[in-house]
Amino acid sequence: MVAALVAGTLFTRQLLWTPIAAINMRDIATNQFKMTDASFSGLDRDGNPFHINAKTARQEYDQPDIVFLDTIRGNITRKIDGKMETNNVSADHGQYHIKQKRVTLSGNVYLHSTTGDKVLTDEMVIKL
Repeated sequence: MVAALVAGTLFTRQLLWTPIAAINMRDIATNQFKMTDASFSGLDRDGNPFHINAKTARQEYDQPDIVFLDTIRGNITRKIDGKMETNNVSADHGQYHIKQKRVTLSGNVYLHSTTGDKVLTDEMVIKL
């Protein structure tokens, strides 16, 4: 019984000794909802399908209407001049603005279309 009391006291001291400075509150506050290998699919306002895949996606407390994306791959299919065209896109980072149904891509943005068009840019905005 004495051993249990001594062990309990030592165990309690170890729990209380955890330094609060070791907890990164900024990381906890900014990465509230974090997903790995996240996929978003749906239809744009014209009824055309899109698919976005990101290595990581997260939402933050102070910007709940934005999903922050990293290492993005996706495709968007649209009917242009009566023909279906698929645009494959990739980027280092992005933001999916939920209410505006808009994706802002940044960092090594690359778009390759089934029509043969290719675009390489620093930033691209896609309205869904």
